[in-house]
Amino acid sequence: MSPEELASNLARNIAHTIRAHSNFPLSPKDAVRFHDDLTPYAVHPIWCAMTFLTETALPADFRIAGYQALLWHDVLEDTTLLLPDGVSREVQALVQEMTFESFAEEQEEIWRRSENAQLLKLYDKVSNLLDGAWMSDSKWNSYVAYTNRLASSASERFGELNIVRIARAISIPRPPNPAA
Repeated sequence: MSPEELASNLARNIAHTIRAHSNFPLSPKDAVRFHDDLTPYAVHPIWCAMTFLTETALPADFRIAGYQALLWHDVLEDTTLLLPDGVSREVQALVQEMTFESFAEEQEEIWRRSENAQLLKLYDKVSNLLDGAWMSDSKWNSYVAYTNRLASSASERFGELNIVRIARAISIPRPPNPAA
């Protein structure tokens, strides 16, 4: 795929994500990030996908499939829109591997999914931590422990990617609040 084709596909795929989350949410609350009721939900998968595309140490074909899976990883969970026509089986499989009923199920089941899906989940969790000021200390610490485990796994399998460095920089447990 040429850089021009990639850019054209990228624009079309981002538009699908924005349309899915803005115009076809399962409920109005699914159109925005719940912690501020302002930020369009699509910011989250777009951040994940764009950050993944910057991982030039990964093979180009995986970067293409991975960014698409990250861009659409919440479409089937949170909207009534389907994935775009022509999505490859590889991307469909990655989206399915990233789909869980709950955070608790995800934390347990992700280790039975492919290494690629585990890596993609790291982007998802780092994004959540980046806007995680709303999280209770307990929830934050649970996310931190899980994110650190994903980062360690990714580092072992893929090397010191940028996302591993970002994860380690922000995945700092909060001390217990004695007043709580």
